[in-house]
Amino acid sequence: MNLEKIYSELLLNMGFPANDIQKNWLNLETAYSKKSRHYHNLTHISAMIESYETYRDKLQKPDEVLYSIFYHDYIYKSSKKDNELKSAEYALSILPENISFDRQLVFDAICATQQHQHNIIEDINWLIDFDLKILARDWEDYKIYFEQIRKEYSVYPDLLYKPGRAKALKHFLENEFIFQTVEFRGLYEEKARINIKQEISLLI
Repeated sequence: MNLEKIYSELLLNMGFPANDIQKNWLNLETAYSKKSRHYHNLTHISAMIESYETYRDKLQKPDEVLYSIFYHDYIYKSSKKDNELKSAEYALSILPENISFDRQLVFDAICATQQHQHNIIEDINWLIDFDLKILARDWEDYKIYFEQIRKEYSVYPDLLYKPGRAKALKHFLENEFIFQTVEFRGLYEEKARINIKQEISLLI
């Protein structure tokens, strides 16, 4: 997948000046390629875009959703709790003033990837599900995922990390559904719950 091409075409269609597109891509590529990014990197963005392309025809505002995918983890520091807010603010800050674009949807969509709760706006529910699809991968792939997350939180010792991670995972299980769209629930809900329960058993 040529992320730069997808990104450049999106921004060009949105009305970004051509000379800004390359600069913005380099900034985005740099942000997602930091050594601390073991999971929240361009591979994660590619996986989300694969889902986006599959379900694009379900979206009311596909450009806004795609833009949100690119920027939803732009700011990511494991020690901070406002990454999504900061990412949303940054995503809006680089938008040219004269483009016709649903800025509120982008802001709300990126912020929604923090809590992953059901939203009245269906496009946001799709974005949340694209973000969480990793939870339903085959166990070996899921294991790689949670090992990558552990590396991103390597600043914390097991004494702190394990109960914190277990608490976050149990929160998913306590919700009526992990996934927010009917399609993803049917395809992935059961597998995600099995994976999460198995990871929790390794943490406690």
